[in-house]
Amino acid sequence: MKFIDTHHDQWHRVAGEDGPQPHPSPAAQLLLSLEQWHAVRDTWPADLPVGVQLANDFDIEELVADLPRLALIALQFPKWVDGRAYTQARLLRVRYQFSGEIRAVGDVLVDMLPLLARTGFDAVQLRGDQSREAAERALGFFPGHYQGDASEPRPHFAKLLAAHA
Repeated sequence: MKFIDTHHDQWHRVAGEDGPQPHPSPAAQLLLSLEQWHAVRDTWPADLPVGVQLANDFDIEELVADLPRLALIALQFPKWVDGRAYTQARLLRVRYQFSGEIRAVGDVLVDMLPLLARTGFDAVQLRGDQSREAAERALGFFPGHYQGDASEPRPHFAKLLAAHA
């Protein structure tokens, strides 16, 4: 799991609802809102990395055609008790085979890390009062699971049985 420090993030947000004007330099890695992406996607250079931040009530299926062009999708947790972004991440990884970065942003707590990892997130931006050290420990609490997950669909016990057969 990659931990994002907002002060040193390589991805930059763009102010304004119309997105970047004119096109950014090739070195830029921009994280756009969905509205900004829609405003520039038809003219966006194919070789320029771009990311999109989505609300947790957005229907992922509406973005499927754009997935090959996206390097990052940031999924919003407006409250830690609202888990719709878990489903979005799992759909992106399992159903749509998205291989770019899926980042959890918003009200992201240490306790969420194991489930974030299991549902397909590979980066997190922890809430300001959360400790990275505690988050790293939380990822090690459960070394294996009986059920499969987004990164390893085979159940853990099936791997154990195969190893001893």
